[in-house]
Amino acid sequence: MKREGWFAPYVSPYFWRFLLIIVLGALTIFSASSLMYTSGFLISKASIPPENILMIYVPIVGVRTFGTSRAVIHYAERLVSHDTILRILSKMRIRLYNILEPQALFLSSRFRTGDILGMLADDIEYLQNVYLRTVFPSIIALLIYAAAVISIGTFDVAFALLMGLYMLVLVVVLPLISLLLTQKRQRQVKQERNRLYQKLTDAVLGMGDWVISGRQGQFVETYEADERAVAHTDGALRRWARLRMFIGQAVVGIGVLSMLYWAAGQFADGAIAGTLIAAFVLVVFPVADAFLPVSEAVEKIPQYRNSLERLSGVEAAEGSMAGAAPDSGKADTARHVDAAVKAIKETGLAPIRLENAGYRYAAGDDWSIRNLTLDIPQGRKIAVIGRSGAGKSTLLKVIQGVISPSVGSATIKGIEASAYGERIPQLIAVLNQSPHLFDTTVANNIRLGNPDASDEDIKQAAKLAKLDTLISSLPEGYNTAVREAGQRFSGGERQRIALARILLQNTPVVVLDEPTVGLDPRTERDLLATMFEAMEGKTLIWVTHHLVGAEQMDEVIFMENGFVEMRGTHAELMDKEPRYRKLYELDRPSGFVNTAAGE
Repeated sequence: MKREGWFAPYVSPYFWRFLLIIVLGALTIFSASSLMYTSGFLISKASIPPENILMIYVPIVGVRTFGTSRAVIHYAERLVSHDTILRILSKMRIRLYNILEPQALFLSSRFRTGDILGMLADDIEYLQNVYLRTVFPSIIALLIYAAAVISIGTFDVAFALLMGLYMLVLVVVLPLISLLLTQKRQRQVKQERNRLYQKLTDAVLGMGDWVISGRQGQFVETYEADERAVAHTDGALRRWARLRMFIGQAVVGIGVLSMLYWAAGQFADGAIAGTLIAAFVLVVFPVADAFLPVSEAVEKIPQYRNSLERLSGVEAAEGSMAGAAPDSGKADTARHVDAAVKAIKETGLAPIRLENAGYRYAAGDDWSIRNLTLDIPQGRKIAVIGRSGAGKSTLLKVIQGVISPSVGSATIKGIEASAYGERIPQLIAVLNQSPHLFDTTVANNIRLGNPDASDEDIKQAAKLAKLDTLISSLPEGYNTAVREAGQRFSGGERQRIALARILLQNTPVVVLDEPTVGLDPRTERDLLATMFEAMEGKTLIWVTHHLVGAEQMDEVIFMENGFVEMRGTHAELMDKEPRYRKLYELDRPSGFVNTAAGE
């Protein structure tokens, strides 16, 4: 799909507004120039005893008119420009959120949190400034440049060319020099600020690790050192900005002196009246005010380019997700998906198949999973084990249709998992290690699995999750508030509430993503027993780091570096794989062994 870019889509809808902004900006400069011209003439005229007081009445009215019109037109230009840009900014933000939202489940595997924060906080703001501080001022400056040269040319073509060269230095030469000298530092500042965002967000998310390790002081020192580096680069840019402004003001001063010399010569030749000398000189200042901001506008281009590259990168990442079907095939795909979901609900059968599936997040990255073929008929229980980074989470995303395999296929009832889209929660429920409980009642937290469930359905789900005894002991039973994040309950109890929610959701496939992490061995054993009993007949895909309860699985898959290193039933692996046998023995807590033996 062709991407439209971040500027072109907004030109056509707002073309007349853009034109109005430019016209109002040019009229603002025209009013300011007319004000200074009339003021210069009035001052000179008033210094000479007039033949009639009415001789200065007209310029007095002109000063009042142009002074008022300048303020009014400038206010109108600011109002229209900011209203227009804020409307565009709103659309840009919505577009960015629409790009990020479909990738929400795997943003952390493609982007650093600091990059996302930088895009939301900085990049869109920079694009706002493209219009306000670069495009509009540059176009207005070019219009004023042409008008000034033509106006002076009506008096003296040669002098018009000379003043045109002065103005050309302000409009073209100085901005280009500024761009060449600062573009490297502008990119550097932008990148260093992005790194600060990354470091700050990483530190906030990992604050516990810094505190536990006692290295929070080290983080503060390194962060402050990075801030000083940014400040140093920014200081160099500010020094150049002051020098650039001095050069610009010097050029303006030369222009003023040239205009004074030319106007005096014109008066000496009798071409103009003496009262117009000050008028011609003073008009240089508002015209120069239109030219001076161009240098700053142009030197920001590298920052804009960097922001565009990052936003385009996110957009490209969205395109690398499950590719959208061609328009001609979307209707057929939707019909097939609807038929499959209906059949799965009627029969309760949702067979899953992966065939030579492989996935990597970017073309140059290592494979997260490779050459994985897996048949999961309805009701089969599979444990996927392996250390962090082995590919377990990627496998879950492929099965849930969050991402499509880079090679091979992943299907549910013969249809690509990614094609189900928002229908996936009707087929697959997920119980992870930190299910969120909202600050509402126990019943409402369970009802999230099925908003249409009756009170009796909720009680039945709670009974299957072995929560009924606990709930009956609460002050208000099912209407007891769980408090923020379920603080009223222990870790095992929170997982049981989440389990009841999953049971109420009543999907044929359930993914258990390390739901027992952080629980003590006895609680873990009891919770696993409850899960396996309550989910009898459902397909279970259990992702875990360790092997407690693996003997109850129909198949155990051991992943490492994206490959399936070992697979088979628990008994087969215990018999044939010394490594698995050793891991199992190391992973069984003594409390679990003793309890199991007692049973």
